[in-house]
Amino acid sequence: MTTIRAELALPMRYPDGWSTTARVVSFDGLADGREHLALRLGPPLRRTPLVRVHSECLTGDVFGSARCDCGPQLRESVERIADAGGYLLYLRQEGRGIGLYAQLDAYALQDDGLDTYEANLALGYGEDERDYTVAAQMLRALGERRIALLSNNPDKAAQLTALGIEVDRLVPTAAHLCATNARYLAAKVRQGHLLRTVAQ
Repeated sequence: MTTIRAELALPMRYPDGWSTTARVVSFDGLADGREHLALRLGPPLRRTPLVRVHSECLTGDVFGSARCDCGPQLRESVERIADAGGYLLYLRQEGRGIGLYAQLDAYALQDDGLDTYEANLALGYGEDERDYTVAAQMLRALGERRIALLSNNPDKAAQLTALGIEVDRLVPTAAHLCATNARYLAAKVRQGHLLRTVAQ
C-alpha cells in the first residue's frame, strides 16, 4: 500500500522572477521503489484538481535543452496548477522510461536522422517505456481518484483510466515550438499527441 512519507513547504522561484510555494509530498510503498514526488500547488483543491504527470527530463528541466519542450512545459504547468489548484507529479522516468544515458544515445541517433521514437526502437527499447502505475498510486494516497489531466498525450489519460483514476477531461498544454525542437514536436503529433504550438 502506498502511503505519504512526508509533506513540507517548498518555496519556488524561477529565473523569470515568478514564484510560489508548493507542498512537496514524498511516498512509501510505490510499485517501482523509486523516489517520485508530488507538488501540491495553488488554492484549496476543488473537486477535480488539475494534475500534471511530468516525466523527468534532466536536459530539458534543468539544463534548458531546446531539443524538446519538456522544460517549458514544466514551467507552464507549475504556474497553471498554482492558479487552478492541483498537483504536479514528478516521475523519475527519464527519456520516456529508458534512462538518461540511453536518452543521450537516442539524441545521437536523432542527429543522424531518426526521430525520437525511431531512435528508441533502434536502441532496442519500446517507443515509450513509461508506466503510470506509480502516478495512480500517488493520487490514491493523496485522496484523489478524479482529476483534470494537464497533458497533450491521450495515452497518458488512457493508462491512468485503466489504473482506476477517472480522467474527467484532458487539458492541453502549449507545445513550445522553436527551430531546434520542430522535428521532435512533429514526431509527437504523428504519435497522437494533441499539440497547439507557441513559437519561442
